[in-house]
Amino acid sequence: MSENEPTVSCERCGREWTLSYELDELMAGNRAVEQFALDHERHTGHYPDGVSTWRATCRRCPDGVERLSESAARRWARTHARHTRHDVTLHHADGEETTLIEG
Repeated sequence: MSENEPTVSCERCGREWTLSYELDELMAGNRAVEQFALDHERHTGHYPDGVSTWRATCRRCPDGVERLSESAARRWARTHARHTRHDVTLHHADGEETTLIEG
């Protein structure tokens, strides 16, 4: 493990990973941590330590998404509201404040 390689840990898995694969093989660059976090969640059902998401939830139907960036969750919420005329709530997993995107 190089001192210059970024690392990610997961207390639930009891492991730590260097992101050399994401940097060298996937060429993820400054999105290496995000790429690892998405892959980790896809394979384990949870995110690594220090990663929390933005959630957009439709108030009328069962649709919703969980994204690492606010802009991606907001884009989904606006698109869903526009096409369905459903209201969508947007909030960060760590916060209590909710934004309403009207349909």
